Amino acid sequence: MTFETAFNMETSGIKYGVGVTAELGWDMRRLGGTRVMVVTDPRMADSRPVEVALKALRDMGIDTVMYDRVRVEPTDVSFQEAIAFASEGGFDGYVAVGGGSVMDTAKAADLYASYPADFMTFVNPPIGEGRPVPGRMAPLICVPTTAGTGSECSGIAIFDLEDMHAKTGIRQRAIRPDIAVVDPLNTRTMPPMVAACSGLDVFCHALESLTALPYTRRPAPEDPDHRPAYQGSNPISDIWAARAAEMGSRNLLRVLEEPGDEEAGGQMLLAATFAGIGFATAGVHLAHAMSYPVSGMVRDYLADGYPTDHALVPHGLSVALNAPAVFRFTGPAAPERHRHAASLIGLDVAGAPDDEVGDVLADGIVAVMKQAGLPNGLSAVGYGPDDLDDLVAGTLPQKTVTVLSPRPASADDLRHLFEESLTLW
Repeated sequence: MTFETAFNMETSGIKYGVGVTAELGWDMRRLGGTRVMVVTDPRMADSRPVEVALKALRDMGIDTVMYDRVRVEPTDVSFQEAIAFASEGGFDGYVAVGGGSVMDTAKAADLYASYPADFMTFVNPPIGEGRPVPGRMAPLICVPTTAGTGSECSGIAIFDLEDMHAKTGIRQRAIRPDIAVVDPLNTRTMPPMVAACSGLDVFCHALESLTALPYTRRPAPEDPDHRPAYQGSNPISDIWAARAAEMGSRNLLRVLEEPGDEEAGGQMLLAATFAGIGFATAGVHLAHAMSYPVSGMVRDYLADGYPTDHALVPHGLSVALNAPAVFRFTGPAAPERHRHAASLIGLDVAGAPDDEVGDVLADGIVAVMKQAGLPNGLSAVGYGPDDLDDLVAGTLPQKTVTVLSPRPASADDLRHLFEESLTLW
């Protein structure tokens, strides 16, 4: 086997600052957009961030049409509804104002309107064909209103594949937004559980990126077009992920305890973007892979602060519930990386032996989850021992991320990890 010797580091342009949403029209005009699809969800449609975005675009004479039917935790069906709207609208630019679900939906709409194809054409293999995007898409600007997903600067669009009852996605560098407009004013009204779940997603993005298989241990692609979006940990992604871990550890609980703390809120939003830059190149691994069936198989769980028209396990929560078991499992395979990750979030690992450093990191994550008020394990969101085999079956196809685990996980390993995640404390 020939191993990889290169990695690609690409990211979105980033504009950060209080009130920068008001400059959105200038940004889109500079990118050449004249008729723009503004993508959001029903709960955000009448919000201040959307109002400011629409005014900024219209003040620059840009024709705007709002699409406010994004499904929180989108599916292949909801993606295709947005794609149909985009394909019929004749748009030459896209703006997403919302959380990860909104931004991912905008990416899919832009992609398939720019390059019409069967829906599975660009979806990750082995579930989809995973064909490379053939060229540039229409300009896309993302305006995040949650501090967690990092979707504003990543080439990833995640959705529930309804027939499979698990998440999958499109991971292609070509779908990365042109500009991320990161404005602390837009996260002021996040409900506490949304802030907690999205904040834990920041932690997991950063920690999984830091502990992912190094890019030099990945098989070399057949050609540069097939170099994946998720390439393994590398010297540049490590810098962004490490800083995100530090910022998240210092500010998440501050935001939850004092929602009006503007400094902490701005730092969490910036940490989410930093983590997004890191994992968009390095990738994530088992905690995210295991999260996809947890979200896709949900039966009746409803989370405070989220839509109640359908059951859902929020993405950040579905990842965090698996993370402690994952880091206990992967720690012995890359002890120095896990030791570094633990120290970044303020844990004392000085005396921990190599085979226990993963336990220290896991215990630290559990402590944050308890303080943040998250549910106690998978059993608290509706799963039990009878679901373990189905959860494993939903994880095995997630090869884009499972291959990045520093320790390979068999079906039996995954079953044990899910079992360990049923109750965390």
